[in-house]
Parts: sequence; C-alpha cells; structure tokens
Amino acid sequence: MRIDLNSDLGESLGAWTMGDDAAMLSIVSSANVACGFHAGDAAGILQTLRAAAARGVAVGAHVAYPDLAGFGRRNMDVASADLQADVIYQIGALQGLAKVAGTRVRYVKPHGALYNTIAHDRPQAGDVIAAIRAIDPTLVLVALAGAPLVNWAREAGLTVVSEAFADRAYTPEGTLVSRREKGAVLHDAQAVAARMLRLAREGVVEAIDGSSVRVQADSICVHGDSPGAVAMAREVRAVLEQAGVAVQAFAA
Repeated sequence: MRIDLNSDLGESLGAWTMGDDAAMLSIVSSANVACGFHAGDAAGILQTLRAAAARGVAVGAHVAYPDLAGFGRRNMDVASADLQADVIYQIGALQGLAKVAGTRVRYVKPHGALYNTIAHDRPQAGDVIAAIRAIDPTLVLVALAGAPLVNWAREAGLTVVSEAFADRAYTPEGTLVSRREKGAVLHDAQAVAARMLRLAREGVVEAIDGSSVRVQADSICVHGDSPGAVAMAREVRAVLEQAGVAVQAFAA
C-alpha cells in the first residue's frame, strides 16, 4: 500500500510568517505551493520551491481566488473569463519560479473557497478545468474525494487524484464539516494518524456523528497553517509507515 501526503506551503507574506515550510518539507511527499493570490510573496515562494527541490518533494500550484485579506477562504462570484485567466496566471507564475528553483509544477490543487466551490459548482469547475487544459493538460488536478468535480475533470481529459483531509471532520455524506462549526478542525495528532491509517487500509473515515463514511483517496492533506501541523504530519507519516503504508508522491 502507498499514499501521498501533502501540505499547503509557501503561504508566508512579507513579515507575516505562516507555517514551518522547512519542517513540513522533511515530512510530506507533495507541496501545494501558494501562487500569490491568497498568500505568499515571490521571494518566499521561490525559497519554498528551492527547498522542495532539494528534498525531492513534488510541487503543485495552489491556485486561489484573488483574496489576500480573506486568505482565499471567502466565496467569490468571479466572471468566467476572469477566473480562467486568474488560474492560468497563477500556474504560469509558479512554473517560472519552479524552473529557476530546479523543479517543475506537476499538479494543481485549488485552495480554500475555490476548492470547495468547484467541488460541486459546475460552471466554476469548468473554468478551472479549461484553464488547466489551456496552459498544460498534463497537469494532475487534486480534488475532494467523492465530489462531482472528479468525474467532470476526468471527462474533460484531465488526470485526477482524489484527496482526503487528515485534520478536518467529515459529514455523514462524505463532505467536509464547515470551519464555522464546532469540531470542524481536528487537533489530536494520534487520533488523526489512526483515522488516516484506517483511510489508507479500508477507504473509510469516521464522520462527525460517529458513523463511518467511505472516502477513496490517493492523497492526504495536513494543513500547514494549523496549530501543531508539523507534529501532526510527522505522526501521520510515522503511523502509516509503521503499518507498511509507503508515503510516496502521486506525481513523478
């Protein structure tokens, strides 16, 4: 058995530090690197890319709505042409920085509100899919496991990797519990690691109401901005590997 472990990195901005990229890059197999729209500045992004290249960690473009103030977590009604151009712009910018850093962008994982919206909203999903196909149709799209987006993107010819979240609670329907609700974000590293081992072995996670929900995923995300993120990611990886589950990037 094998599974990918990813984290959102490159999100520091100027004097504002977000997460511990260096530590996370020693743990994860894939790095979702901010592209400047929800977080990240050019120098910091380049530093993260260089560190990822040195560690042999796969790099993906963490594209978002243009929402620095809201950290990309606010829903936005963006015109189709604007959304497509925004996604192309972000991927292209990261591709340029990645080339200088000695690596390349292998996949795209939308961030925050954009990620959640396109999981079920066909018009905006179509715009993101069209943008990826326009700039590089070989890029893999990372999408929420079980969401309609998975099939929409595959029907459009994209390779899709389904993703589960280590540090987020699930509803009985297999969707993420809103961050506005109590218990939406999980903090117990050992409990989270046990959940992810069950996911890797059985394709099942415990929902917030205690029921079991099927989640078929090839990648696990640990949010880099969560408190104790490094310790949690380290525990998840350790538990997986001790059980014989190899942590390996999905994108070579």
